[in-house]
Amino acid sequence: MVKKKRLLIATDRFLPRWDGIVRFLDLLIPELTKNFEVTILAPKLPGKIPKYQDVKIIRFPLSGIKFGKLDLAKPKKRKVRRAVKKADLVFVQIVAPIGFLATKYAHQYNKPIVNYVHCIEWDLAAKLIENFQTIVRFIVKQTTKYCYNKSNLLLVPSKQVADLLEKNGIETKKQIVPLGIETNKFLPAASKTSAKKKIGIPSRYKVIGFTGRVGTLEKDLPTLITAFQDVKKKYPKTKLLLVGEVLNKNLPKHKDIIYTGEKANVIPYLQAMDIFVMPSLIETSSLATMEAMSTGCSVVATPVGSIQEYLIEKVNGLIFPKGDAQVLKENLHYLLKNDSQRTKFANQGRQTIIERHEWKKTAKKITEVLMKIK
Repeated sequence: MVKKKRLLIATDRFLPRWDGIVRFLDLLIPELTKNFEVTILAPKLPGKIPKYQDVKIIRFPLSGIKFGKLDLAKPKKRKVRRAVKKADLVFVQIVAPIGFLATKYAHQYNKPIVNYVHCIEWDLAAKLIENFQTIVRFIVKQTTKYCYNKSNLLLVPSKQVADLLEKNGIETKKQIVPLGIETNKFLPAASKTSAKKKIGIPSRYKVIGFTGRVGTLEKDLPTLITAFQDVKKKYPKTKLLLVGEVLNKNLPKHKDIIYTGEKANVIPYLQAMDIFVMPSLIETSSLATMEAMSTGCSVVATPVGSIQEYLIEKVNGLIFPKGDAQVLKENLHYLLKNDSQRTKFANQGRQTIIERHEWKKTAKKITEVLMKIK
């Protein structure tokens, strides 16, 4: 029997707190255990985490320092160093304390390093805080460049991301591996009426929704809320459903704006939505948008990251400029009054994800790439 390679995953985002990176890992880890002996370095966030079969998880306490809304871990150097020395390959998810140390020691011990680039880290960092954005962006950019240029390979979700990294002085070899969705799980509701009833919304209401971090600067929910408040004047039987951890307590309270809080399973909420809006200022792929399309929502989004590659204006959804509440409002009006067009976009959107962003293809490609690394 061939001995499995020892794979060390270093991540500064992990369960029990859900986001796009965590959902990516939650899907990928069981696939990786088929070919690798997996160990994970992760922060020790409050709450229980599910057990993965044949996976060792080393968790580090939080430092008490927050970077914007991100809790920073305080990894013990000796533990990280020991884990890296035992590994055959280090797979880094984000450049923060754990990912940085894993990269540093892997380079020191000549261990191959692969990163999956989930976001443009310096752009995201600048959006996570309200002050000193220029300084923070510079520091994070230099740190990220250092780590990426110490790596052997960068897996990127799109050519656009690869080109952007290249322009910013990151010379490491890049390979495109688009993100995918479990289309057999993110299914359209058999009945919108039943789906709405399941989460406590009367079927007479049209539901406009969003999933993701609620209240962070980069998601720009104020633009969505402004557009919704205007839409309500003409279409009073509408509700805004915001699904995700609420990170800004100053967002407006309204009987027709529903804040669900963090949800491990967003599918029932997506199935209840008639229209999904992604108003984000920055994205790479936007798993949330692809999940909404797979679940049969009619999607309106900003043309950021690779969204503009799979969401085609008036073919499988609608596009609006970043921060433009007026155009978003017009798009929402159009979809609310055109049931057939809304249905067409929903059907076309799901077909796009099935054809181009199926999770099985993503998992297979990542596994193949990691297996070939020496």
